Amino acid sequence: MARPLVCIPTYNEASNILPLVELVHEAAPDADVLVIDDASPDGTGDLVRDRMLKDARLELMARPTKLGLGTAYMAGFAFGLQHGYDSVLTMDADFSHPPDRIPALMAAIREGAHLSVGSRYVPGGAIQGWAAGRRVLSATANFVARQLLRLHTHDCTGGFRCYSQRALQFLVTQPLRSSGYSALVELLTRCERAGLTIVEVPITFTDRRAGQSKISRQEILRAMLTVLRLAGRG
Repeated sequence: MARPLVCIPTYNEASNILPLVELVHEAAPDADVLVIDDASPDGTGDLVRDRMLKDARLELMARPTKLGLGTAYMAGFAFGLQHGYDSVLTMDADFSHPPDRIPALMAAIREGAHLSVGSRYVPGGAIQGWAAGRRVLSATANFVARQLLRLHTHDCTGGFRCYSQRALQFLVTQPLRSSGYSALVELLTRCERAGLTIVEVPITFTDRRAGQSKISRQEILRAMLTVLRLAGRG
């Protein structure tokens, strides 16, 4: 029987994490959930640890400090392979990624895709709650990444993805050079350049309902530098 794993990296998501876990369980009752917490000072990890006492499908990976999104993904991939899961789905903890689209992303993997991407930029995809300036910034970042890196995927910067076992086995062979959100572009670029089959599944992305965004000017600069490095085949 297929065993999917849902990985949710967290940093200061105490107001979101337990309601999200409940909705993930409802959407994918056959999946386990791994929360990868970077020593959140707001007690996110403690909430998960307490819930684990009555939730056999929930696991916590407590990391000692803020190590970044890229390393969280790689840790989740390694955990998934080590524990025999046949796919790993990644999503944000802030409800920007709709849990009810998890089955569609997992179905794409069962149907033969190596990577399925929850996409804002294909027919049926949408964004809710963003101001015009942020929409333009996101669309421009995706356009530039696609052009410079010659990517076919329309949504290059979204983290709502499902990776097949083959994709996981490929990705863990080499460490990421990116640590923050720019890791999303690096992971996607590696998959495309390896010739893996990638399918985009339309989603409606919704701006976070609680907590603070982790996107900063530094993260945007890192993403730009990552695109330039990868464009040089780095």
